[in-house]
Amino acid sequence: MAEGQACRDFGSFHASNVQELLALPEEKYHPPSLPFTLPSFDQYCESKIQFGKTCRKQHFLLKEDCTFLNHGAFGAALSQALLAAQQWQQCVERQPLQFFDRELLPHLVYITRRLAKFVGCDPLDLALVLNATTGINCVLRSLKFAHGDVIVCLNVTYGAVKKILRQVCEDTGAMLREVPITFPVHGEHQVVEAVKCAIAEGDVKLAVLDHVPSNTPILLPLDEIIQLCHQHGVQVLVDGAHALGALPLNLKQLDPDYYVSNAHKWFCNPKGAAFLFVRRELQKYIHPLTISHGYGSGFNSEFMWAGLHDYSPFLALHTVLDFWQAVGPDRIRLYIEHMAKYAAEVLTSTWKTQLAAPLSLFGSMILVELPQGLCPMGQEVDYVAAERIQNMLYHRFNIEVPIKAVQGRLYVRVSVHIHNSEDDIQTLAMAVSKLLTSISL
Repeated sequence: MAEGQACRDFGSFHASNVQELLALPEEKYHPPSLPFTLPSFDQYCESKIQFGKTCRKQHFLLKEDCTFLNHGAFGAALSQALLAAQQWQQCVERQPLQFFDRELLPHLVYITRRLAKFVGCDPLDLALVLNATTGINCVLRSLKFAHGDVIVCLNVTYGAVKKILRQVCEDTGAMLREVPITFPVHGEHQVVEAVKCAIAEGDVKLAVLDHVPSNTPILLPLDEIIQLCHQHGVQVLVDGAHALGALPLNLKQLDPDYYVSNAHKWFCNPKGAAFLFVRRELQKYIHPLTISHGYGSGFNSEFMWAGLHDYSPFLALHTVLDFWQAVGPDRIRLYIEHMAKYAAEVLTSTWKTQLAAPLSLFGSMILVELPQGLCPMGQEVDYVAAERIQNMLYHRFNIEVPIKAVQGRLYVRVSVHIHNSEDDIQTLAMAVSKLLTSISL
C-alpha cells in the first residue's frame, strides 16, 4: 500500500467507514459475523444465577482460600471473558493481515455500538480507550488552558488524577483549586455546597469530579453538580472509573461534557478496556494521545486505531455484555447493594463504629471506621498505620481489603461483587476483632 493511501485507508476498510457505521440507525446496521462461537449464558435468562460462592467457582478464577473484599482495586474478570479474549488473540494470529486490515475496525464498531447502548449514549459520542487514566489524559492534554484559568477538583480526587492536573497546571499556568470535603460526610448537600463555593470564586474553566471517589467511595450527586457547573459555564470531566457495572449509567441524561469509565472493575472485563464519552460539539477539540491513520476522519476514527496492540480486551466486551444482559443488570446490582448493606450492618455493630457517610451515599463500596484500639497510643494515624493493618489482615488471615487513613481516622474500604458471600464479611469482622484483642494485650 502506498504511503499516501495509508494516510487515507486502513487496509481495505476506509477510516471514514467507522463514522458511517456508527451513525447508522439500529434497523439499518448489520454487524459483522463473529469468527467463533461466544460463551453462552442463556441459562440465566430463564432461571436465577446463584451468587456468592457458587458464582465465584463458575465465573471467576479467584483463589478459594482468599477472602477477597477488594474488587474495587483492579476488578476480577469473568473467566469466560478471559477465554474469549484468548480466542480473539488466536483468531488474530491465524491470519494477522486479514484480521487487522479487513476485520478489526468493523468489529470495534460493533462493540462500540453495543457498549454505547448499555451506558445510554449515541455510539458516535463514545470512544474505546485502554483505561480511565488514558481517557482523562486525552481530555486534559487536548484542552487549551491559559494562565489564570482554574481547574476545580475535590480533595478526594484519585491521586493519579491530581498528579495529572498538577502537571497540566505547571505546563499552562492554570491553577488547581482543590475543594475540601470533611469526613464523616452528613449528606449530599455538603458536597454540592462545597463545589458551589469553589465555582463562586470565579475563573473556573473545568471541574474534574469522581462519580465514586476511590479511597472514600461516596456516590457524588453528579446530576445536581453538573447542572450547577453548566449554569456557570464550567465544563465537567467525570472520572467514572468505578461506575460501569456498579451504577446504572445513562450518559444522555447525566449530561457531562466528558466521562470516562473502566470495564475491568465492576463490569468484570479483562484488563485493558475502558471508554471515553465526549459531548458531540466538543469532539473536534479532543484527540487521542497517539495520533495515527484515523486523524482527520472523525472523533471515533481517531481513537479506534492507535497503532498495533492487543485489542482482545475490547472484543471480549461482547462476552461480558452477554453475561450482564442474560443475568440482568438490576439483578446484579441488587445483590451487590445487599452485600454492601449487610457489610455495613455487621461491621459497624461488631466493632461499635460508624460509616464515613450515610448508607444511602454508598453503592458497591462502603467505608467503615475501624476500632480506635488498632492504632497504638501515640502512633500517627496515617498511610503507614493503615498499611500496617492492611498487611496484618493479609498475612495473618489471608484477607484482601484496603485500609484507608482519612483525616485522622482509620477506615476499611469494603468492595463487594457477585462472587462475595456473607461469610466473607463475617471473616473480616472476626479478624479485626482478633487483631484488636491481640494489640490490647
